[in-house]
Amino acid sequence: LQITDSAGHILYAKEDATKGKFAFTTEDYDMFEACFESKLPVGTGRMPDQLVTLDMKHGVEAKNYEEIAKVEKLKPLEVELRRLEDLSESIVNDFAYMKKREEEMRDTNESTNTRVLYFSVFSMCCLIGLATWQVFYLRRFFKAKKLIE
Repeated sequence: LQITDSAGHILYAKEDATKGKFAFTTEDYDMFEACFESKLPVGTGRMPDQLVTLDMKHGVEAKNYEEIAKVEKLKPLEVELRRLEDLSESIVNDFAYMKKREEEMRDTNESTNTRVLYFSVFSMCCLIGLATWQVFYLRRFFKAKKLIE
């Protein structure tokens, strides 16, 4: 088992892991990769079936509130209040992230709209210029052929 972040830093590695638990905390919004590798000795033949169960939790759901209650000697109501406080903080953080992403997407959308406007104005100018050139060219051509005066 090997856990790496998007920069390729190894956060956790364990050889011959049949089962176990692993946890880490980060403030960064990042992509993490969990790599499971099964090795068999040479000449053993067909690989036996294996079952891998992966239970990933993040944010408030990853905290063990029973353990926090034991360590801090909290009453059940206090534990529930702590859980709700963490949950509301998580929701506020998620909304702040969504607002930031919405602003970035709006800026991208406005930039794209501006580029489309400039391209369409440029296209119209090209079409008007080509149409004007075509009219003058055809008039000159027909005058040379003496079809018009």
